[in-house]
Amino acid sequence: MNIYKTLNEITKYIDEHLEEKIDYNVLAKMMGINVYTMQRIFSLIAGISVAEYIRKRRLSNAGFDLYQTNEKVIDIAVKYQYDSTESFSRAFKAFHGINPSAVNKLSKLKNYPRIVFNEDISITSELEYEIIDLEQKELYGIGIPTNNKNIGIDAPNFFKKCQLNYEEKFGKIKYGMIVYEDDIREECCAYYVLYDKEIKEFEKIIIPASKWLVFRINSNNAKDIQEMSNKFYFEFLPSCKYNLREIPELEYYHDGVTDFLVPIY
Repeated sequence: MNIYKTLNEITKYIDEHLEEKIDYNVLAKMMGINVYTMQRIFSLIAGISVAEYIRKRRLSNAGFDLYQTNEKVIDIAVKYQYDSTESFSRAFKAFHGINPSAVNKLSKLKNYPRIVFNEDISITSELEYEIIDLEQKELYGIGIPTNNKNIGIDAPNFFKKCQLNYEEKFGKIKYGMIVYEDDIREECCAYYVLYDKEIKEFEKIIIPASKWLVFRINSNNAKDIQEMSNKFYFEFLPSCKYNLREIPELEYYHDGVTDFLVPIY
């Protein structure tokens, strides 16, 4: 599968159906994966979520329609799948900078073009992995708020701080976990260190039973772990057929190595 060719087919399909309700199941079927994984791949490669991409394309076309035709605002709102004139007007003003009722031949409007991917990009890196089954886990941990920009610094600094504060009392830290703001996981919001034993002052976190992809890193170094994470998301995931589960990925630290664990169906 050429993922970039498939993504072009998806953006073309979206453009052809902007005036209809777009079924994410259809987009996922075009990739041969589930909806969640499709959304993750699109967001990672395009740099924008599917929902936001569709929203911007619709508002771009709505501006053109209002500029070129005499259609009423309510008709344009319905045409581009808005429930009310009010919600459409808010979205339109936020995008274009003016109210839809104020559009005229002198108006300056924005256009968010259809994304077209370069189909000649090839992914040739090899990544070794195994698939394992794990029972439900009860983990206990402590975390800090962070974001995509700062996690590369926040996570290793927090890990070292927890080592100094808790390792003598509770033993070695077993797991790391990144928490995201929403189901699509575009923006992280927290990083946790976790133990596989009950610690009353820590938060209890349940990890459901699942199959997991395991990528081994011969290091506990934060830089090496981040490199593996990037390879998985930007090289392995777009070209594989595994369906991701909506469970956080885990980093399992043991015996001087780190296992990067990704939940799948």
